[in-house]
Amino acid sequence: MDYFVKPVESIKGEIKVPGDKSITHRAMMLASIASGQSRLTGVLEGEDCLATKKVFEHLGVNFIKENDDLIVEGVGIKGLRQPERELDFGNSGTGIRLSSGILVAQNFATELIGDSSLSERPMSRIVEPLSLMGANISSNQGTLPLHILPTSSLRGITFSLPVASAQVKSALLLAGLYAEGYTEVKEDKITRNHTETIFNEFGIPVEVNKSKNSRSIRVSKSDKINPKDINIPSDFSSAAFFILAALITPKSHLRIRGVGINETRIGFLHALRHMGGKIDIQNIQNGPEPIADLLIESSKLKGITLNTKLVANMIDEMPAFFIAASLAEGITIVKDAEELRAKESDRLEAMANALGSLGVKFKLNQDGIVIHGLGDKGQFKASEINSLGDHRIAMASSIASLRADGEVRIVDCDNVGTSFPDFIEVCGDIGIKIKEQ
Repeated sequence: MDYFVKPVESIKGEIKVPGDKSITHRAMMLASIASGQSRLTGVLEGEDCLATKKVFEHLGVNFIKENDDLIVEGVGIKGLRQPERELDFGNSGTGIRLSSGILVAQNFATELIGDSSLSERPMSRIVEPLSLMGANISSNQGTLPLHILPTSSLRGITFSLPVASAQVKSALLLAGLYAEGYTEVKEDKITRNHTETIFNEFGIPVEVNKSKNSRSIRVSKSDKINPKDINIPSDFSSAAFFILAALITPKSHLRIRGVGINETRIGFLHALRHMGGKIDIQNIQNGPEPIADLLIESSKLKGITLNTKLVANMIDEMPAFFIAASLAEGITIVKDAEELRAKESDRLEAMANALGSLGVKFKLNQDGIVIHGLGDKGQFKASEINSLGDHRIAMASSIASLRADGEVRIVDCDNVGTSFPDFIEVCGDIGIKIKEQ
């Protein structure tokens, strides 16, 4: 499926985006191994999260849809059962990596597979540290499928993340719930802390120690996890595309309601404000995962050198950030972002190709990019962009089309449903018309 998008004169209105994908995955997993019934409100029903749900159904967990809520009948930390077939995670890197931390502790064998895109993504980053914990897990030369066999016991380790990855951290912390002794993960660059937060919500003790330039998270073995009702906020990564849309489209004024503003997720917001973006945070509701309304107005942006400390917690927003940089005045420099090459596509390469199609000058580096902005009055070229089946490339390119000099075609957009199944409908609510073909 391809998208066809034409420019618009302005964006005005009020929207709400779907639930947070990262939190939905974690909530479903922990609710599945809790002892009793949990109610999840605001669940994202995108393809990635539905794949995780189906996996845990195959593992013996019952899910009940009740109006807009999802009731999870947890089977207990040792209650999962052997599936009758391989576990297919579709396109979900979060689902497969985090679930591996749980599955390596089970007394049955599993085979984990995914679609063609997921099958090319690196899995050694979880296989190696989980093996250090005593897990019997192997991959196909660093990629899928993953084969997991039972092990006599897991042992806690201290592990320093070689790459800034919340998925690796979370896989180890989940395995740590089954391991003897303490499991400690150290990170030099702060990654998303949704796992630590949701552990606390489910009553799992987590020890977090921070210093100026590092952070460590420690857990120990759990014999029982109590069920918990969880309210999942709107996904900041999904909101990011509409933040971008309002900033780059003239005469625009947009409110996005109830967005999660966890400090480890809003690097994109900080970067845009540094560029001169008018983004106001209103109606803050503090809680385990704080939420707020975001009020955005069209803005003149200036190029910046992106603070490398922000890169890890805005990795999913980088495609949108590249579009903002392309319409800024001056040069924007992004470094230390090589992790973009290990996502659903090589996002550095894919976005560089997209920028080239749009008529933007850039220099692509191994770990980043230098973008020469077109300025506030600049326009992108009407063109064709191949999203390479990457949902975030597709959505970022769609928003970029609002500032083109004609219709833009974005190729291969089927995977938008992995994270934002209602993307086209929400666009329509504020006057962005996307034609599908």
